Amino acid sequence: MPSRAVIRFIKKPDPATLKGIITIYRAHGWWKPSDTPALLKKIIKGSHCFAAAGLDGRIIGIGRAISDGVSDAYIQDMAVLKTERGSGAGGAILKALLGRLKKDGVNWVGLIAQDNSEPFYRKAGFKTLKKAQPMLSGNSYV
Repeated sequence: MPSRAVIRFIKKPDPATLKGIITIYRAHGWWKPSDTPALLKKIIKGSHCFAAAGLDGRIIGIGRAISDGVSDAYIQDMAVLKTERGSGAGGAILKALLGRLKKDGVNWVGLIAQDNSEPFYRKAGFKTLKKAQPMLSGNSYV
């Protein structure tokens, strides 16, 4: 389904944009009480690209790519508000991120599909990486 959402890449978010992104991070359990808008600004600035899907003046989804900008990239923090899932916004965000990476010459793109999102990524052409196991350091959280 084509999304009605408008996808835009964000580098310097205004307060309303930060608030919308924080709402999505909180909804997915990715925002700790000690996190701040300044931290989010650093996350956005440090990302290769950060995309937000907007609909009717509010942010309904986000996604970002982290990369060296040359060879490899990882899709990170893909999320759409529960009320907007199935609207096509997630697919539009992913398409925008992959398009930006391709334009920038980055052709190896990986991700970790969690929370039963594997079918979504398979539909977009991702496949399981054989002989690989996602891992986190001992002090990381999911």
